[in-house]
Amino acid sequence: MADTRFANYINPVIEATNALGGSARPQEVYKHIAGTLNLPDQVLNEEKKSGGSKFENQVAWARFYLAKAGIIDSSRHGVWSLTDKGRKITKLNDKEIQELIREVQAQSLPTLRPTQPSPTVIVRKRTTEPGEEQAEEPPPPEELNYRGQLLDIIMALPPDGFERLCQRLLRESGFQEVTVTGRSGDGGIDGIGILQINPFVSFKALFQSKRYSGSVSSPQVRDFRGAMMGRADKGIIITIGTFTADAKREAVRDGVPPIELVDGEMLLNMFEQLELGLKSRITYDIDPVFFSDFK
Repeated sequence: MADTRFANYINPVIEATNALGGSARPQEVYKHIAGTLNLPDQVLNEEKKSGGSKFENQVAWARFYLAKAGIIDSSRHGVWSLTDKGRKITKLNDKEIQELIREVQAQSLPTLRPTQPSPTVIVRKRTTEPGEEQAEEPPPPEELNYRGQLLDIIMALPPDGFERLCQRLLRESGFQEVTVTGRSGDGGIDGIGILQINPFVSFKALFQSKRYSGSVSSPQVRDFRGAMMGRADKGIIITIGTFTADAKREAVRDGVPPIELVDGEMLLNMFEQLELGLKSRITYDIDPVFFSDFK
């Protein structure tokens, strides 16, 4: 069993994840806790006998117990997020922490592993005779409708909720230190993040989230670029709607920093690819040929 000093980091993990917008990558949580608790270098640099940071290991164990208690959810892409239960918790008292630990230990789980969410891809299986081509069949209406329903759910979010959703999406896509600013009069900049390409290369990106179903125009793209000039290497505009042809040309115009455009269709594709906010449903088609052999 892990060093029980991890219990000291249970509340800090909750507080850090909440302060970072309800979701965060592990390194962001470590950094936030170290800064908030003013941990000395001696603690941060201490290593386990087997190697690796003892501090980060204890925080990871705290996250593990919180995940098993249903307070933290760890996506397969390495993002820790507060569950509905977790968002209702400000701080656990000592008795609640000890009870949480006892309940999780009673499950006799020996290893520390990230929890795996259900896959989101809808799989349809159909058997065919050898050499027979399988015809493309349209999915049933309920499978076609879920994208529209997902879009409606996103559209119904308040503006700050959509900004936090974009923050989560960027984290799931590999960005680190993603911060939502949401300041008015800042050229429409809603947040900032850093994408680490490899140990030697990273770049800073500013993003803007537009929660409306209309088309984003070229002047809006230019205004956003003007606000980000000298502040970041790249810009990202995420919208539920679409981009005009001029907006798309403006985004890749020569001689200026490029702007990545994510429209509603691409946004839904990303939710599918990242398996975010969707649950799997596997269906099967009956193969009557198989049963004919038994008649």
